[in-house]
Amino acid sequence: MATCGEVLVKILENYGVDTVFGIPGVHTVELYRGLPDTHIKHITPRHEQGAGFMADGYARVSGKPGVCLIITGPGMTNIATAMGQALADSIPMLVISSVNRTYELGMGEGRLHEMPNQRNVMSGVSVFSHTLLRADELPKVLARAFTVFNSERPGPVHIEIPIDVITSPADHIDQTLFDLPEPPAPAPRSVARAVALLAKAQRPLIALGGGAANAGPEIIALAEKLGAPVVNTVNAKGIVPYSHPLAVGGSGSWEAIRKEFSEADVVLAVGTEFGETDYDFFFLGDITIGGALIRVDIDASQLTRNVKAQVAILSDAKFAVEAINSQLLEVAADKAAGVARAAALKEAVFSVRNEQYAAFFDTVRDALPEVVIAGDSTQPTYYAWVSYETEHARRYFHSASGFGTLGYGIPAAIGAKLAKPELPVVALIGDGASQFTIGELASAVEAEVPVIFLIWNNNGYGEIKRFMEDGNIEQIGVNIYTPDFIGIGKAFGCETRQVNSHAELHEELVAANQRNKPTLIELPQAQFVDGYA
Repeated sequence: MATCGEVLVKILENYGVDTVFGIPGVHTVELYRGLPDTHIKHITPRHEQGAGFMADGYARVSGKPGVCLIITGPGMTNIATAMGQALADSIPMLVISSVNRTYELGMGEGRLHEMPNQRNVMSGVSVFSHTLLRADELPKVLARAFTVFNSERPGPVHIEIPIDVITSPADHIDQTLFDLPEPPAPAPRSVARAVALLAKAQRPLIALGGGAANAGPEIIALAEKLGAPVVNTVNAKGIVPYSHPLAVGGSGSWEAIRKEFSEADVVLAVGTEFGETDYDFFFLGDITIGGALIRVDIDASQLTRNVKAQVAILSDAKFAVEAINSQLLEVAADKAAGVARAAALKEAVFSVRNEQYAAFFDTVRDALPEVVIAGDSTQPTYYAWVSYETEHARRYFHSASGFGTLGYGIPAAIGAKLAKPELPVVALIGDGASQFTIGELASAVEAEVPVIFLIWNNNGYGEIKRFMEDGNIEQIGVNIYTPDFIGIGKAFGCETRQVNSHAELHEELVAANQRNKPTLIELPQAQFVDGYA
């Protein structure tokens, strides 16, 4: 007899799931019974928050949903922060949890791991949360989840299964997959209106968010046809390679780029929500769009948020840009002028960059040209927000924008490396943030995942300390105790180094990339950057 739990993992395998993250508990052991009969790899984090961040990093690099198996109650409250980060950044994540038996739900009788309403708690950090009350409904609920991942604005989905349903008979369940819908294509009328605006544009500009990650070649072709500079958010870094003459990179928060938004006569915004953390990082006020705005988004509700569009196109980014490009035959813009504008914008951002942080990132890139960086909220990532760019999509991401959680970098990098083992993966995290999830070093060692963990050590919460100084506030809670990171790394089984120069860092990064085990490298900030930046 196959149980619901056993059928569940077989259907996940049929959907292409190859890795799950979770910590087995007394309420979830039956979800594990069928795993040995699949090709799914199980990774055991040291905290459910780590499981969620690993799934997040896995999804960002692979483009596939990260999957977690989580216990009732505290397991779910532990993973809620990671789900919040994924929801803020539209990252596909499937969280499958147990919940108390169907006849115990809502009784408040002090059962193990009991919450009054677990689904209500998780609804605030998920696209939807569903309680599976019959094994027969499993295929339909999973199809609904993968429809979100495949054809809607993605995010975390939570499915909870009562303990008695997990073990219920499921031999009769059809394990073949539903035919999932394709992402939406644009309405012809909307495309025609967008083409009419772009054809007449003298000073077009393209703005990309993470929702454009699947449309790189199409966006490049359209940008070249228009002669339009391309700016990007953090999650859109590398969609247009930074070496491209129309790539600006940067950030919508930067003064020169904000000015360009106000001067452009047509702005085409693809897969970006115009959120504060990307377009008003310096708290200068809402961004001003001086000309007509064309917005492309897969989420209808997003098309009416933050800024008003003259043309709102509900569509998958790739389909919309393809359609616009195919119908745009003549353009008024001077392509050479567009390249010159892009170069001037790039130079404006470049001219005010911090050379010390730039030298740090140059060292990392020189040592590891194909590097994937999973960043946390730490001094270098604030620099990277504006001034670090890549040649490929899905090669840089961090938690400093959106939900803005601490402790993300270490487990997210583990997930990223599992998704793309052929690429070097670096976790960039501060000494304060690293202490949130430092235990996940053991997970990396156990799983033989050779991530390079860079601990940027400024002996405390450096950014918050700066805000307190600027506000003439007594420094309370920011000058925290700094542990022996080298000792911690060794205790967990990592190779460890402390570096005090760019030459040493380059040498150790090259060496770490040759190992088959994790490496922790501590970088004292004082050796690389003078003061705060």
